[in-house]
Amino acid sequence: MVEIEIRTFAPDDADDVISVILPIQREEFGIDITADAQPDLRVIPDFYQSGKGQFWVAIKDGAIVGTLALKDIGNNQAALRKMFVAAEVRGREHGVANRLLEALFAHAGEVGVTDIFLGTTDKFLAAQRFYEKNGFSEIPKKDLPRAFPLMAVDSKFYQRKVATS
Repeated sequence: MVEIEIRTFAPDDADDVISVILPIQREEFGIDITADAQPDLRVIPDFYQSGKGQFWVAIKDGAIVGTLALKDIGNNQAALRKMFVAAEVRGREHGVANRLLEALFAHAGEVGVTDIFLGTTDKFLAAQRFYEKNGFSEIPKKDLPRAFPLMAVDSKFYQRKVATS
């Protein structure tokens, strides 16, 4: 098994985070989106690493190969955002997505987040299966908290309860 490190985002990671996320969005899934259309990626400490939120990166051989964010939306609720894993380290044998999600769940429990919500597109079928396998249940859009940050491309929504410490 390849050694993968999971750690929290540092400001020097910003360009590398974008270089992982954009090709997956644009080339793999054909989503017409730019870095400029995702201003949160330029202000990760302010946008994600505030309140009960956090942003993690997965590192392999010194390079970022995965990302995951938890956005505090108030009321002990949070949004799971920016979960991306480079194709070469996807799958059970690498465990990158699972380890990122474990870090998120551990953090959420420690800081008192009780519910995690997420939105995804119809195109991300493997992601939907992954979320469902990890305790997320599909919910109708109308059941999202008002503070949930909707993305125009999102068409399926999920919720997971968190066991707090």
